[in-house]
Amino acid sequence: MYGQISTLAFVGIEARPVEVQVRITPGLTAFAIVGLPDKAVAESRERIRGALHAVGLGLPYKHLTVNLAPADLPKEGSHFDLPIVLALMVALGAIAPDALSGYAAVGELALDGSISGIPGALPAAIGANAMGKGLICPAAAGSEAAWAGEDLDILAPPHLLALVNHFKGLQTLSRPKPNLERPATNLANLKDVRGQESAKRALEVAAAGGHNLLMIGPPGSGKSMLAARLPSILPPLSPEEMLEVSMVHSLAGELMGGKLAADRPFRAPHHSASMPSLVGGGSRPRPGEVSLAHLGVLFLDELPEFQPNVLDALRQPLESGEVVIARANHRIAYPARVQLVAAMNPCKCGGAGPGQSCRRGPRCAADYQARISGPLLDRIDLQIEMPAVSAADLTLPPASEGSSDVRARVIAARERQRERLTVHARSSSSFGTPSLKSVRSNADCSGALLDAIATPDDAGLALLRQAAETLHLSARGFHRTLRVARTLADLDGVEGVGRIHIAEALSYRGETLRQSQAA
Repeated sequence: MYGQISTLAFVGIEARPVEVQVRITPGLTAFAIVGLPDKAVAESRERIRGALHAVGLGLPYKHLTVNLAPADLPKEGSHFDLPIVLALMVALGAIAPDALSGYAAVGELALDGSISGIPGALPAAIGANAMGKGLICPAAAGSEAAWAGEDLDILAPPHLLALVNHFKGLQTLSRPKPNLERPATNLANLKDVRGQESAKRALEVAAAGGHNLLMIGPPGSGKSMLAARLPSILPPLSPEEMLEVSMVHSLAGELMGGKLAADRPFRAPHHSASMPSLVGGGSRPRPGEVSLAHLGVLFLDELPEFQPNVLDALRQPLESGEVVIARANHRIAYPARVQLVAAMNPCKCGGAGPGQSCRRGPRCAADYQARISGPLLDRIDLQIEMPAVSAADLTLPPASEGSSDVRARVIAARERQRERLTVHARSSSSFGTPSLKSVRSNADCSGALLDAIATPDDAGLALLRQAAETLHLSARGFHRTLRVARTLADLDGVEGVGRIHIAEALSYRGETLRQSQAA
């Protein structure tokens, strides 16, 4: 007696096809699962035994062998329960083999036969669609899987018995409908911020170009307040970006009710976060905070309080836009195209800064800022110093311009970037579609692309060369200055990058330059 059905195994955000093969043979009573199963898969024997008993079936007193092919691919997670029990029911004759030939199945079984929700339903549905098959998944994950395509055949039964009755023609399971999370309407508004006009300007520039931002100021100067208002001025996610973000959140089990994310992620881990929690990994690799913030904002408050090795682990993701977790037996990549926003006090006690003095002297600030490596600082495009908020600032009337006004300018600047990149993708073979596919904003542009779209005028080029020599700009710092200048020109609505844009862009790199000179 033999039964077979397709399922999927997750490698990063990719769902790879797996065949579940069940053979029942005479011999010593046993239930063996082979094919590199982890503990959760091995424990499925007892869940399957209980679920079959709940629908009136029992395991035969024979030798049962379950093979998960390919055998050299690690199988992790409880979503193998449903395909194993379905292949077993085919082998027992309870379900016709042809009924399952066009489906892949994922789902966790309960002892009463109900099918529980699982993480990763959206990548599984996309993987099943790529295989040319439909998907059988839990009812709780049906609306999430429905986003994989309108033509994808999806069965989302709440119970194993409902699925058996569907195949026998006793009832019909309707296709679940996709569900979309409503955009948040209660986002914090920039109108709440009194004073700090230069910091608001830097926040707008960061949002318009997708640039990394570091705010340095004494306690109570509004650093965290400004960071919390960045999502309110960011452009909305495109449908393609929604799918990218939701695939990562689906694997992490953070899609509530199967609703696709409509807002850009905003992740703010505590400074006690470990390296696996921030960049991903663990014994069973999972996406970390930097991947959960993909196409959104990763906010690191009290930046020097993070462990230095944890911060330095962000250097590669910030540059490449992905996290690669390498182990002896597998290699996993998670997307991590994030906008880093960080905040820190000027010194350990917070007393240093413009118009203030630290009671411990300049050594306090030097030691505190030295916890952040130079290469990480070099990857931060905008670095601003924020003075303490005075009583006069607090008594000012609310600002006339709120988040909606700033967001309109940001969206207009992003639209100019999108149109420019589209033109270059069509007109230039050296900047063709493959190379520009992952470029969504000025912050993603390569050096070669910057030469084509961000070459400043003669006055601006002379200023940039002088600054590069005088201030010892690295090659990365040189290109990041050009990216910021390109964004400033987009905010002004002009095509050419001028001297004024170069000058403002250089002013945002002052903290890094001072530290490099001091070294």
